[in-house]
Amino acid sequence: MALIIFMIQNTRAVQVSFLGMTGTTSLALMLLIAAVGGILLTLILGSARILQLRHAVRRRRR
Repeated sequence: MALIIFMIQNTRAVQVSFLGMTGTTSLALMLLIAAVGGILLTLILGSARILQLRHAVRRRRR
């Protein structure tokens, strides 16, 4: 519900430039994309670190 209210209140257009690409889209959509990207990056890096630590524990047990 809060996400729907947030998106309705932030509908103005903003210009976005990323890696040489430029475009115009709504502020809410850009913030949503940035949040999802941050979540995915955190999950990937966190999972990699957990696997690294598990591997280190297995090596110590041998």
